Amino acid sequence: MTATAQRIKLWDLPTRLFHWSLVILVVAAIATAKIGGNAMVWHGRIGLAILGLVAFRLVWGLVGSTYSRFTNFLPTPSSVAAYVRGQWRGLGHNPLGALSVFGLLALIAAQVGTGLFSNDDIAFRGPLFGLIDKDFSDTLTRFHRQIINGLIALIVLHLCAIAFYAHVKKDNLVKPMITGWKNVQPAQASYAPKGGGAIALAFALCVAVAAVYAGSGAWLPDANPEKPAAAQQAPAW
Repeated sequence: MTATAQRIKLWDLPTRLFHWSLVILVVAAIATAKIGGNAMVWHGRIGLAILGLVAFRLVWGLVGSTYSRFTNFLPTPSSVAAYVRGQWRGLGHNPLGALSVFGLLALIAAQVGTGLFSNDDIAFRGPLFGLIDKDFSDTLTRFHRQIINGLIALIVLHLCAIAFYAHVKKDNLVKPMITGWKNVQPAQASYAPKGGGAIALAFALCVAVAAVYAGSGAWLPDANPEKPAAAQQAPAW
């Protein structure tokens, strides 16, 4: 920290927990899909957990603290142009980073959404498979398998951007997402985040739980609580 720099709490705890939980679960989802077999049971469970996280983040993007709100980092042509010219002086996600955030959320939501209705023609069926016919499920399954390529590409791009900032711009983006704190110039210190209290957190968590319940298919008339649709008998390999 320089003599004039000041610290502010940039990222709230719910945003940080969401971020790192999503990192872990996305990696686990990709790994279990590659392994296949009995690991697909866990793949389905992980998918539901990711659904809950995405639902939470969508709500938190509306009621969370300042820099977690979508309105704070919604990219516009003028903000992107200002950033490219080196004239952007905001805090939180920069305009290009914001595009990455929205892109990742959209692809992950699409990946989870298609996975709820997918099947592998062997043992796995998404928890909402029974709501549609087999042909439509096969179509969504193809989309599910294709979306992952775009998601992986965007994740790699995201990691490259983080490395660029760390080594070229000397701006560590990872540390604030771990600790929540960031060193800023005195003129920016008055921009400390506000909002995102206990009531907002409780509401976001309730929506997340409701989303997981809806996605689990437990409300379907023929749902078996002892044997969810996403956990059908898998071959022993």
